[in-house]
Amino acid sequence: MSEAMIGGWLAVAALALAAFAFAVLVMKLPRRGFTLFGAVLVFGLAGYAWQGSPGQPSAPRPRVEQAGEQGTAMVEGRAALFDHTLPPPDYLVTSDAFARRGQFEEAAQLLQRGLRENPRDLESWLALGMALVGHADGFVTPAAVQAFGRAKAIDPAHPAAEYFLGYAYLQSGEIVAARNVWKGLLANSPPDAPWREGLTAEVARLDDMIARAPMLQGQ
Repeated sequence: MSEAMIGGWLAVAALALAAFAFAVLVMKLPRRGFTLFGAVLVFGLAGYAWQGSPGQPSAPRPRVEQAGEQGTAMVEGRAALFDHTLPPPDYLVTSDAFARRGQFEEAAQLLQRGLRENPRDLESWLALGMALVGHADGFVTPAAVQAFGRAKAIDPAHPAAEYFLGYAYLQSGEIVAARNVWKGLLANSPPDAPWREGLTAEVARLDDMIARAPMLQGQ
């Protein structure tokens, strides 16, 4: 295994740990959710292994199966960060069911209709941003950026929108964009924000990756 590949795996593992720390320390994920969120991170690492490994099999699993796994990870990872003392809106539940099957376009359409009547629901805007990224095969589209922006506008003090937007950029390979979003989150976070230390470390790692990759510099 090359040094570059080892470095890539270490970076992904560090980000997975950072995501877990974010859920537990910042979003106050209850202890009963630790196993679930850990499983979501495993799904994410499995997806990275399939997409990023040069030794992948010549006959990969069907696209629908991959999309379903990604959708399940997306739904469970997002839902684990919210305290559902009240049941989520019906349209969100149905949209999540579509996302779990990898039907991101249908999921996004349901969310867009639901948000017309419920435009102040932060979780639904986050779900829409994620669904739009999934529908675009992992690319962060302008519509997805707008959805994350609407979530941020609802609660500017809540870090989830910028955190997940940065994470989406990172998964799509847009390292500089991810770094810039997370740097902006740090710049606007209070000095005692509980996510500052972990996110500062992640930005430093991305800065190091950019410094070691000439093609990323100057973007």
